[in-house]
Amino acid sequence: MKYAVIFGGVSFEHEISIVSAIAIKDLVDAKFIFIDSARDFYLIDKTKLKSKLFSSGAYKKMPRLELKKGGFYQKGLLKEKRVEFDIAINLVHGGDGEDGKLASLLEFFAIPYIGPRIEGSVISFNKLFTKLYLSHIGVESLPFQVMRKDAIEPPKFDYPIIIKPVHLGSSIGVSVVRDESELSYALDVAFEFDDAVLIEPFIEGIKEYNLAGCKAGQFYLSKIEEPQKGAILDFEKKYLDFGRTGEVQDAELLAPVRETMIDYFKRIYDPLFLGAIIRVDFFVHEGKVYVNEINSIPGSLANYLFEDFRTVLDALAHNLPKERSIHIDYRYINSIQSAKK
Repeated sequence: MKYAVIFGGVSFEHEISIVSAIAIKDLVDAKFIFIDSARDFYLIDKTKLKSKLFSSGAYKKMPRLELKKGGFYQKGLLKEKRVEFDIAINLVHGGDGEDGKLASLLEFFAIPYIGPRIEGSVISFNKLFTKLYLSHIGVESLPFQVMRKDAIEPPKFDYPIIIKPVHLGSSIGVSVVRDESELSYALDVAFEFDDAVLIEPFIEGIKEYNLAGCKAGQFYLSKIEEPQKGAILDFEKKYLDFGRTGEVQDAELLAPVRETMIDYFKRIYDPLFLGAIIRVDFFVHEGKVYVNEINSIPGSLANYLFEDFRTVLDALAHNLPKERSIHIDYRYINSIQSAKK
C-alpha cells in the first residue's frame, strides 16, 4: 500500500504537523505533500524532510501540485503527472486538517484517505460540541462552562480552574488558574487564540491516560499510556519529545478502569470516526473515568503506542468508509418540465 502524507496547513498547529510528518517518515512507504501558509501544495522529497526546509522557505523549490479529481498533479512541459499513491493520510493538525476542510476536499475530489470524516472533524474540533456528543452517547466528562470574549462572566467553579480555547488542541493557550488574581491574564492568553474558552474545575493529582486505535473490521487498540506531566500535560511534554526512543509501557490499571476506557473509546469511535486513527485522552479520579479530549489526528498518528503500527495502518486502509453512490437521472426535473407543457 502506497500512501501520501498530507501535512502543514493554516493553523496554530502548523509546525506541530511538520514535526509529526518528520516523526513518521521512516515508518510508512509514502509521498509527502505539504500545505503552506498560502494553502499551496508541494511535493516534498522525503530525504530532505527536515524542519529547516520549511523554516527557510526552501520547500518552495520543490514541485508545486494541483488538487484535482482523483489526486494531486504535477505540471510538466507537455502534460500533467499524477502523484502515485493509493491512500492519502490526513496529518494536518488543528485548522484545515481537524476542522473538516481537508476531509471535504478529499471527498469532493474522490481521493480515498485515512483521517476523520467531516462530521467527526467538526464535533471533535469544537470542545463544546465534544462535550455534547459525549453526553449523548453516555460517556462521562468533567463539568464545564463556556465563556465568550464578548461576554465575560465569573467562573461558576471554585478555584483552581483550567481554561482552554474551544477550537484549539496541543495544549496551546491552556492555563491553570489558582485564584481570581490570575484569571484576567489567563483569559487574555486564551482569547489570543480563540473567541471562546472552555472552563473546567482543575483537580489536583488527577491521573491522565491515552488510548489510541481504530476499527478495521475489528478494533485495533494501542497500549494505554500514562504520560509524564507536571500540573498539566503541556505543549512541551506533548510534542517536543516526538523523537523519543524506548518502548511505551502499558499502564497498570485496575480491570474496571481499563474496561471503562475501552468501552468509552468504542462508543466514541463507531460510527463517527470510522476511517481514522484517533486518540482519546482520559482522566481518572477516585476510580472514576472521564474523557478529557478526542484527538481526531493525534501527534505522529500515535504510532509509538502500537506494537505494530504498520499493520494497523494497512488494515485501516483496506477498511475505509465508502461514500454512498447517488444516481442522478434528472427524472424529477423532466417530469416538471413535461407537466408545464
